[in-house]
Amino acid sequence: MATKFKRICLIVLDSAGIGEMPDAADWGDAGANTLGHIFESRSVNVPNLRAMGLGNITHLKGLAPVDAPKGSFGKCTLKSDGKDTTTGHWEMAGIILKQGFPKFPEGFPPRIIDEFVRQANVPGVLGNLPASGTEIIKELGEEHLSTGKPIVYTSADSVFQIAAHEEIVPIDRLYEMCEIARKILHGDDEVARVIARPFLGSAADNFKRTENRHDYAVPPPAGNLLPLLKDKGLDVVCIGKIASIYDGMGVTEDLTAKNNDQIIDVTIEALNADSHGLIFSNLVDFDMLYGHRRDTEGYAKALEHFDSRLPEIVDALNDDDLLIMTADHGNDPSFPGSDHTREYVPLLVYGKTANAGVELGTRQSLSDIGQTVAENFGLHIADGVGFLSDL
Repeated sequence: MATKFKRICLIVLDSAGIGEMPDAADWGDAGANTLGHIFESRSVNVPNLRAMGLGNITHLKGLAPVDAPKGSFGKCTLKSDGKDTTTGHWEMAGIILKQGFPKFPEGFPPRIIDEFVRQANVPGVLGNLPASGTEIIKELGEEHLSTGKPIVYTSADSVFQIAAHEEIVPIDRLYEMCEIARKILHGDDEVARVIARPFLGSAADNFKRTENRHDYAVPPPAGNLLPLLKDKGLDVVCIGKIASIYDGMGVTEDLTAKNNDQIIDVTIEALNADSHGLIFSNLVDFDMLYGHRRDTEGYAKALEHFDSRLPEIVDALNDDDLLIMTADHGNDPSFPGSDHTREYVPLLVYGKTANAGVELGTRQSLSDIGQTVAENFGLHIADGVGFLSDL
């Protein structure tokens, strides 16, 4: 088939779930509703998302549906076994995980920690428990300064995180430790990501993580959307943490951006450049700064800020571009704990020459997004149904 759109811009509002899935109780997430509870917390001013059809997907307090949405709208099921960044993004690319990545809610066992200490040649580790990254450096940062022991911690996600002060453990040395951990964590212990978490400061009250974070992901299975596009000679422009999620597989350009504003700026720059294929961005602040920290007001403000900049993204679209906005999982800031939540995710689709106001319904998998992208370029991924014909 002929290509309908020259470029597809896929923007992930990281963690912006839109209501519990039927199996939410099995994950301890009964009643979770990220966007629902944010809109219940106060009046949230998002006129551009409303015009796209956000309020048409489901009831959101104070966000009435519009009669003629500019975009098409629906929601996606996370079909995989999981509720984390890697699982959601991989599913978008056509990988449905029947068994999720391992998690370590009690911390990592001696077989892992002892081998890490030996291979990394460190005097031991601090922490080794699930924790908030900002809180654990407050708690253990000063001891790290005096002992030189790296802080190892995990979360409700499948991650092995190493925090270290940049003046105690130089960045290259921290990255080396992460590479060692990545090699150790295989088989039944193969976590989705090993993450370097450097920080600076002189005491607990002023420690602050730096922007030198680096992720070491598990390579995804071959045959997913990104390498299929690349192998056909198409551009796969990844912005923010997208490239690391796929371990660089299929990426033709990796553009650095550290926060929502930078990511929006770089996405607009990518749209203004000459390309043919996929532009793929992740707005990380929703999850990292507001979901995990249970900051409902911060999340609401971040939604309003994204909404205020959405017209800039739309203006940068060419007539033959398609914009898809979605999320990878939920992270309800009003919910107990600091874990992601098992939720449907919103789906908003807009193009200047695409059909408007199409009700896309409840998609049975996020892989429908990947199949839509693939189908547009004459390709196919496993499992995805797609919705291109509706547009």
